[in-house]
Amino acid sequence: MEKYVWYFHEGSKDDRMLLGGKGANLAEMTRLGLPVPPGFTITTSACLRYLEEGEAFLDTLKEELEEKLKKLEQDMGKKFGSVQDPLLVSVRSGAAVSMPGMMDTVLNLGLNDNTVEGLEKATGSRWFALDCYRRLIQMYAEVVMGVASFLFSQELERIKEQYDAEADNQLTPAALEELIHYFKKIVVQETKEEFPQDPQKQLLKAIIAVLNSWNNRRAVVYRDAHAIPHDLGTAVNIQAMVFGNRGEKSGTGVLFTRDPSTGEKKLYGEFLMNAQGEDVVAGIRTPLPLDQMKEELPKIYNEIEEFAQRLEKHYKDIQDVEFTIEEGRLFILKTRNGERTAAAAIKIAVDLVEEGVLTKDEAILRVPPSELEKILHKQVELGKGYEVLARGLPASPGAASGKAVFNPDLAEKLAKKGERVILIALETTPDDIHGMIAAQGLLTTRGGMTSHAAVVARGMGKPAVCGCEALRIDTDKGQFSAGNHTIKNGEYITINGSTGEVIKGDSEMKEPELTDTTEKLLKWADERRKLKIRANADNGEDAQKARDFGAEGIGLCRTEHMFMGKDRMHLVRQLILGETEREQEAALENLLPLQQNDFREILQVMEGLPVTVRLLDPPLHEFLPDLLELQEEILRLEKIEDVELAQEKRELFRKTRNMSESNPMLGLRGCRLGIIMPSLYEMQVKALFRAGTELAAQGKDVIIEVMIPLVSEAEELAFLQPRLEKAIEEEFAQQGTSLEYQIGTMIELPRACVTADDIAQHADFFSFGTNDLTQTTYGFSRDDAEGKFLHYYLEKKILADNPFISLDKKGTGRLVKIAVEEGRKTRKGLKIGICGEHGGDPGSIEFCHNNGLDYVSCSPYRVPVARLAAAAASIRE
Repeated sequence: MEKYVWYFHEGSKDDRMLLGGKGANLAEMTRLGLPVPPGFTITTSACLRYLEEGEAFLDTLKEELEEKLKKLEQDMGKKFGSVQDPLLVSVRSGAAVSMPGMMDTVLNLGLNDNTVEGLEKATGSRWFALDCYRRLIQMYAEVVMGVASFLFSQELERIKEQYDAEADNQLTPAALEELIHYFKKIVVQETKEEFPQDPQKQLLKAIIAVLNSWNNRRAVVYRDAHAIPHDLGTAVNIQAMVFGNRGEKSGTGVLFTRDPSTGEKKLYGEFLMNAQGEDVVAGIRTPLPLDQMKEELPKIYNEIEEFAQRLEKHYKDIQDVEFTIEEGRLFILKTRNGERTAAAAIKIAVDLVEEGVLTKDEAILRVPPSELEKILHKQVELGKGYEVLARGLPASPGAASGKAVFNPDLAEKLAKKGERVILIALETTPDDIHGMIAAQGLLTTRGGMTSHAAVVARGMGKPAVCGCEALRIDTDKGQFSAGNHTIKNGEYITINGSTGEVIKGDSEMKEPELTDTTEKLLKWADERRKLKIRANADNGEDAQKARDFGAEGIGLCRTEHMFMGKDRMHLVRQLILGETEREQEAALENLLPLQQNDFREILQVMEGLPVTVRLLDPPLHEFLPDLLELQEEILRLEKIEDVELAQEKRELFRKTRNMSESNPMLGLRGCRLGIIMPSLYEMQVKALFRAGTELAAQGKDVIIEVMIPLVSEAEELAFLQPRLEKAIEEEFAQQGTSLEYQIGTMIELPRACVTADDIAQHADFFSFGTNDLTQTTYGFSRDDAEGKFLHYYLEKKILADNPFISLDKKGTGRLVKIAVEEGRKTRKGLKIGICGEHGGDPGSIEFCHNNGLDYVSCSPYRVPVARLAAAAASIRE
């Protein structure tokens, strides 16, 4: 039969999935000989069976529980429920993955009206016994019986005021007796039940409560936020109590073996004398810095320092340690790998290599690429004394400041005037999309990491804080309150989507930069990765940022982005709507020098590195006038009898309607436009190679790759390739020089994937446009999906991940694998990359590594993430 209850000495740190992180570490510390109070752990598999079968399963546990409780009584020399010297225990949760503060704990379990007298006799302190009892009643009532915590807090504050006590440890025994009386009354009023006097019932009900806390709302939200599976279950740790509230020689505290904010190698923590652990965490009293213990309790401090160093060396990572001092004797209650900031994670990993604790490979794997991403967005300038109003979920990284706005229409209106705004809502809906586009960032009080606001914000690359329940929004008044603060419409706030903080005022921001420590880690990563890392960049500024972040070329230069400005839009419009060769040639003639300047800027920045230029791929509707606006303009002109201009607008309306498409994303795009208008692509390659030869003449090393978009049929490539080669060679002849170059294609349609063997006959390289490939594989429009229904799919688990963020390996990924295999059958060694935003997603990068791609290309700010993720993939392989 499966064993469901393990005594601490029976397990080890390798049993994490079964005993949970806390239980496995308690077992490991027991094996190491550290001063750990004895106890036992109910396994995660017991939790899962209980959640499936209900309380009937507890009969299966009963015999094992009784056996382990007897051993604990023997080890402690005390009996659970005794009225002489009672054994008290704590009941704590402990999942396999750290979920700090998300599940429940009960301390001092085993006290009742009789055993509290026994505790007084055994310790000689009535104050201590009563203090433990009032703590148990409150914690048990909150965790097990569902009584609201504020009812007890209010009563505690009333009693403190009545007895003129500044802190709870200054209450007299008489005050504590009165407090216990009122705590019991609260329990009866709220639950219609008496506080249980049977210690065995207390223990069983506490175990049930901790098992049920696996599925409490905050735990589920936390798991969603951190991509933790919901089927792991929690372990339950039952441990003999040691008491930090035994008097002035007792205390409790928490510490990190290094500074979790900066990574500096020094003990970092807080402690309280004559207190229990929840006092430090809950902020009931102001704790003291651990450095003060060095002066006041040097012997204990030296012990703590020794144990902390042993634990860090043993676990090879920063440790978060909880300790208790009982009448001058130190006990270690918990250790776990410490939560840390992204900057600290990098510094600690690098320092541990230099201290000989980790290998370089271990350090690379120690820093999740998602952590690195947090320091590559705009950040709030630290040390500026900002005031945090509230905290929510860090739904989309980065930080932004702006005026608080509660209406998407107003957000759009103010943004058009150049104002920075933060859109605030209970939760966003698809109807809010215009305001979301206009805002610098999003703040909602509802929803988790897969809510509409979270999904859309991440897709747009904007910071978002979601599920910030501490905010109380009054949309009618246009304001929100948090604590004692009220923020009105138009007042500045800052949101930090990397931490979940909502900050008062217009905070100073700093641009992301790579520290020397980060550069060192990335250099180690570069030594290990096989994938090349390129960037998507459409101008010199982005290209320079990409190069600064370590990009090894441009994998995607989107030429349509070069014509979005008002000063150029009319030329593209003139080209598209031109009905004669003369009209089109005039537009091309004016576009060529503009293109040449754009290409020169990028090629100059990327000297010595390849630049892949995608020829024009415009969804035409983005370049054409709005038909409804044109109609309104024509009616206005007719009303004022401006005949000549009205006729001109009618002609423009006719041409626009002729070019309008029912589905622009599947219309006259990519190579289709190049085929019916070959002079367009010929103009682009002339501009590109004119810029290239000009730089080459100056001694610059220029490497150009021409990419033909949206090919679905090999004959499309066969038609365009020779025409482009001819235009390039003509340009070389005119300039009296030449450059090496390649002409390849963007694979972004399912048909292109399954006919890749034919397409490879005419292509020097493949580059997967996984954004469009995902759209055409699913039949989703990305804008519509993320704006209207994708958040619902994610919430309801219809989709596990957003396929536009993390590559859909079963569908889109299968097509990629087919294309790689088929393409290289025709052309051995065919160079293949990926240039959709999946190129910056760590899971997608691992897929690319495992399937033999040569490079990934992503936005400039994700280049360091891709470098680290590619190295991790190589190491894991």
